[in-house]
Amino acid sequence: MREKSEKLFQEAQKYIPGGVNSPVRAFRAVGINPVFIERAESVYLYDVDGNKYLDYITSWGPMIVGHAHPEVQETVREALAKGTSYGASTEIEVKMAQAVVDAFPAMDMVRMVNSGTEATMSAIRLARAYTKRDKIIKFAGCYHGHADNLLVKAGSGVATLGLPDSPGVPKEQAQNTLTVAYNDLAALEETILANQDKIACVILEPVACNMGVVPPKEGYLQGIRELTQKHGILLIFDEVITGFRLSYSGAQGYFGVEPDLTCLGKIIGGGFPVGAYGGKREIMQHVAPSGPVYQAGTLSGNPLAMAAGLKTLEILQRPGVYEDLNSKGEYLKKGLKESIKKAGLQLQVTGIGSLACLFFTEQPVFDYDSAKTCHTAEYATYFCSMLEQGFYLAPAQFEAMFISLAHTYEHLDATIAASYQALTKIKKERK
Repeated sequence: MREKSEKLFQEAQKYIPGGVNSPVRAFRAVGINPVFIERAESVYLYDVDGNKYLDYITSWGPMIVGHAHPEVQETVREALAKGTSYGASTEIEVKMAQAVVDAFPAMDMVRMVNSGTEATMSAIRLARAYTKRDKIIKFAGCYHGHADNLLVKAGSGVATLGLPDSPGVPKEQAQNTLTVAYNDLAALEETILANQDKIACVILEPVACNMGVVPPKEGYLQGIRELTQKHGILLIFDEVITGFRLSYSGAQGYFGVEPDLTCLGKIIGGGFPVGAYGGKREIMQHVAPSGPVYQAGTLSGNPLAMAAGLKTLEILQRPGVYEDLNSKGEYLKKGLKESIKKAGLQLQVTGIGSLACLFFTEQPVFDYDSAKTCHTAEYATYFCSMLEQGFYLAPAQFEAMFISLAHTYEHLDATIAASYQALTKIKKERK
């Protein structure tokens, strides 16, 4: 029972648009009202009604070491005792900048901001100023935050709600954003050639994680790197999700491809609001006050976020961390595939490292159009069944499952068994 959650949602709708502060939390795509969480610990969420859930959202990725990790908690308590925000420079900002720059060979300098949206927005502004060009290229289904010029064929909540674009975005903004299909190198080259000397940057999630999880085809990222360099276009990797997740140096380290600019978030805040963008010194020195490209933020580099993030990065540098995360990811994906086969269904399981996704479609998923062939009503049935069994998944088909260090193989086995039960229910409903 979730009586308290229901009452809270009714109350929330009086004061908050849709009753939520981020659209996907509304649970509309799965046909029920949202669960209100009271607390979290390790791999578990506890709602206001006392229900316990094994969590695969992990705050949409940041809680890679688990909820309320004792070392992170202690570090934050120590920082909190000194104050919450100063509006001034701090030593811990410098330590965080050094840690990020050391982790990513493509970065010489980094600027802290407050969200992934701020990071991508700022990186694009910098790319336009640096190249003296206006147009950008993004990929259908890749979500880079809710800045005006990026809400064109975006994934994540936009895909979930069936909104191809957003009202309130001026045509003048959208017309400088060109969109091509993900994993289609020929389409990208064609668009670049049709807009010679007009493209400031190409921005993408190196692993698409906002239309479900869609890894790049072999050689795709390398091909994009070659094309952008050939035409004097800056390449921006949006690693808000993949940064410090696929490897300590993110997707770019995992695949061996260095972009010109990188956007980060989530993990580097250890659960606090944070974002960052960085790149080569020659480019980053155009940012104010070193250069003319203006960007600022009252809470940028917040000491609590920096403290939590630095401790999280310290934990991630310990021996065997990524081998553990990635092996668990492979184990879960294999188990989900076996549960699908055992249930007599033909569905797609994708993923990479500690990211996974179950697509309710029979055809392979490699871009936004193929992802959109999913039977979202069946995903809703699956989600509700998993929730009732005590497993907290994304309340939308076009999102990822996140595995943390706190997940054990016993947790994964229980998830696979529950998945089989949910899939069996769907099989019966098909008949």
